[in-house]
Amino acid sequence: MMDTIKQIYRIGHGPSSSHTIGPMRAAEMFVKQIAGMEVASFEVTLYGSLAATGKGHMTDVALLSVLNPLHPTTILFEPHKELAFHTNGMLFRALDAAGEELRRFTVYSIGGGVLANEDFNEQVSNPIYKLHHIDDMIPVLQKYGMSYWEYVERSEGKEIWDYLAEVWRVMKQAIHEGLEAEGVLPGGLGLRRKASEFMIKAMSYSESVRSRGQTYAYALAVSEQNAAGGLVVTAPTCGSCGVMPAVLYHLQETRHFTDMRILRALATAGLFGNVVRTNASISGAEVGCQGEVGVACSMAAAAASQLFGGTLHQIEYAAEMGLEHHLGLTCDPVCGLVQIPCIERNAFAASRALDANTYANFTDGRHRVSFDRVVATMHQTGKDLPSLYKETSTGGLATISNIDEDLLVPDEFSDDVEALSEQRRKARGTRQSERKSGIC
Repeated sequence: MMDTIKQIYRIGHGPSSSHTIGPMRAAEMFVKQIAGMEVASFEVTLYGSLAATGKGHMTDVALLSVLNPLHPTTILFEPHKELAFHTNGMLFRALDAAGEELRRFTVYSIGGGVLANEDFNEQVSNPIYKLHHIDDMIPVLQKYGMSYWEYVERSEGKEIWDYLAEVWRVMKQAIHEGLEAEGVLPGGLGLRRKASEFMIKAMSYSESVRSRGQTYAYALAVSEQNAAGGLVVTAPTCGSCGVMPAVLYHLQETRHFTDMRILRALATAGLFGNVVRTNASISGAEVGCQGEVGVACSMAAAAASQLFGGTLHQIEYAAEMGLEHHLGLTCDPVCGLVQIPCIERNAFAASRALDANTYANFTDGRHRVSFDRVVATMHQTGKDLPSLYKETSTGGLATISNIDEDLLVPDEFSDDVEALSEQRRKARGTRQSERKSGIC
């Protein structure tokens, strides 16, 4: 049995569904548990990936926003300790005035803002789909002449369209706000927003290049809003939230698809994302970025194929290619921020989703490797990836970058340019000496 696609599309604030939305929801859950107790303070311990990239992902800010208004809260980080259930572990403790523990609560943020522990699992909280593999769905849908979105409606009920309408509204809002916003993103990397510049530059090109530039701009707009803590929709996560809106908005603007057709495409995409979530993972901390941007590309490819009249097999093929060609993609955010390489990856994945749709619709949909087999491969690949490539910022781009945390640009701009330049010169000299001595 498979849960509702509402678990794929969650509306919340960035920059991370597993590191921001999940912990915030966990804190709210814990507050309900200690109602009526004589609590004097809270202590929260973060483990594994949550601790390793928690500050960059604003996990501490999310937790404090819920707990600190109630009682003083201490947050502890244990990046080198992973609990058995999942790498994104949290231990909440409520303490009395003497520092004695009144209650504890261990919970895990398992991806997409979903919570679980040994006693409950939101991933299967509302099992409404009897089928949870695409290979099983296709023959049934063919027998009854149904499409993927009709299977969603049959399983979820007609009220799913109201939910998806709100999802589409927030997606478009994130694009509009992201295209208007300019300046430097928070966090210290000094990364400027690019969406508005891409949109303006796209206008000066011929139709084909302009179309691609606009798609980039839409993806950048949403991803930059996410990085700034703006309101976005997980699709399937915050870190990959720019792909689906970019593809759907671009196709609506250029091909004039109605909102209802867009909602049906969202339903189909949600079904494919849900299959991955059920049979593998969409958590970057568990399987790397292939489970986030890779799945987002797969979902967007399926949505685009449906909009262009793809058959059940062609839609499945488009989704398969979207995921297959992201297999092995690592999650290695620089300084733990959902910015580099995350933002660019959203733009490229949106483009690849459109290509996957085009390729699939040139075929009859028949191919050798099924979507379900790629999902299984992705899951195994994620297990085989070392933890340093799974949202811990201890490997890959996060370590070979020439950006040092002690040299990050402060959020409050400093006029002391000469001092900053001298500091950077000294740091470069130190790094060169270390390379010669074999330290790095």
